[in-house]
Amino acid sequence: MTSLPAFATRGERARLFPVLADTSKEGRTLTILLACLENVSELGRVMLTSVGQRVSSRSTIETYTEVVLQQASANGSHRPDGLLVLRSGSSQWTALVEAKVGTSLLTSDQVESYLDLAKLNGVDALITISNQFPSSPSSHPVEIGAVARKKASLFHWPWMHVLTNASLLLTNEEVADRDQRVILHEMVRFLTHQSAGVQGFAQMPAAWSEVVAAVQAGATISTNASNVREAVAAWHQLTVDLSLVLSRQLGRDVSVRVSRAHAADPSARQKADLNFLADAQSLSAGLVVPDAAAPIDILADFRKRAVTLSMHLAAPAERQSTKARLNWLLRQIQKSDPSNVYIRLNWRGRAQPTLHSLSTLRESPDIASAEREELAVTSFHVLLVRDLGGRFAQRRNFVSELATAVPAFYEQVGQHLRAWQAPAPKVREEKADPESVGIATLRKAAEESAMARQEKAEEPPLEQNALGEKPADGSMAQQASNLPFERPLESIEISKSGIETIDD
Repeated sequence: MTSLPAFATRGERARLFPVLADTSKEGRTLTILLACLENVSELGRVMLTSVGQRVSSRSTIETYTEVVLQQASANGSHRPDGLLVLRSGSSQWTALVEAKVGTSLLTSDQVESYLDLAKLNGVDALITISNQFPSSPSSHPVEIGAVARKKASLFHWPWMHVLTNASLLLTNEEVADRDQRVILHEMVRFLTHQSAGVQGFAQMPAAWSEVVAAVQAGATISTNASNVREAVAAWHQLTVDLSLVLSRQLGRDVSVRVSRAHAADPSARQKADLNFLADAQSLSAGLVVPDAAAPIDILADFRKRAVTLSMHLAAPAERQSTKARLNWLLRQIQKSDPSNVYIRLNWRGRAQPTLHSLSTLRESPDIASAEREELAVTSFHVLLVRDLGGRFAQRRNFVSELATAVPAFYEQVGQHLRAWQAPAPKVREEKADPESVGIATLRKAAEESAMARQEKAEEPPLEQNALGEKPADGSMAQQASNLPFERPLESIEISKSGIETIDD
């Protein structure tokens, strides 16, 4: 057994079967997780990969609880809940672990104190675990100052993220060792029991109801208002939880769509969504499902108190008419429940999109092309609209409605859609024989082209007319007589904008 890192004076190896009192929920839940990270190699690999660490077959993971560090904080009151050590050959990566369960929340002061401890003791990172959800995979649910962030790397695992990764490993049968599978099953059983204190995102904050009421009253939304900022932060947390719910349902890793710029700077994403809420009285998000035709776009409209789920597909370009392109789409969702499902048709140029219910287009597909006979549809939005009414402002009901709507939309529509793909190019009939594109054939074609250019270059130059043009045949007089003017040349005047006729 390897020894503790030099910066730790004491530490108990994490126990799979804790001996802590039942009142110590956080310590009991954390020690079980740490022991599983150490003893279920696939879980350790997945979780440490999420914090940027590569775990090879020769790497070892050690986990400790009841850790005492060489250098204590100024007040000496903060002690980490756990310690994680990753050894790969001669290199070592270490992380302090701080966990909360149930409704207990991490605070800025706590997190910054542990970052101070990490720096004092030369620890590489701090991993926090709680039922709080970050606004994006690369951010933290608690606001931390820029100076404190430089002291050590900071990561956060929502408990539901841990539970989801464990469930995916079991669902996809990725744990090879039978004994490790049993351990992971038991960890999932424990984390899903109410005594463990693991919770999903259950309700929006009171600020959500306040912002909805303000929009309904016609008030101007201020991006600096604390309740508006809290509502946007809750929206971000909810979308992360929705991605985890769908991940467990599909057995695939569903993620929140975040641009590179917003992933690098989560505050920029928050600012963009605050402005969108103020301008459009709406919030939006996207979920990326592996191998799906398109991301699932989610729009929460505060004015209409409705939620819209949609997927965008390009129309098949090899089909010429709108009807043919629409039938391509309708065949994919012919068994889908048409209730509250609509299709928006997007047209080239400045033509406005048109919207029809799925049931209407099934009965009368010609109605789509009748509106834009001269155009062909370029893309489709398939939408599910849920009018929530008063439930939109209700903190728990809004979450439960969205948690039901997203999987239902994917099951009814999303999983049946296939993105259009251009057909593979076909061999031209005149080039079916490989000799037709061989060196000899290519050389002959090149020689013939060169001879044609030479013959053209040797032709005598033709006399130019007054406009600097070379007539194809006949004299300039003949060419002038053939100009398509009804009036004599005297009645033509050259203006700045071109040629225009004037009265005699």
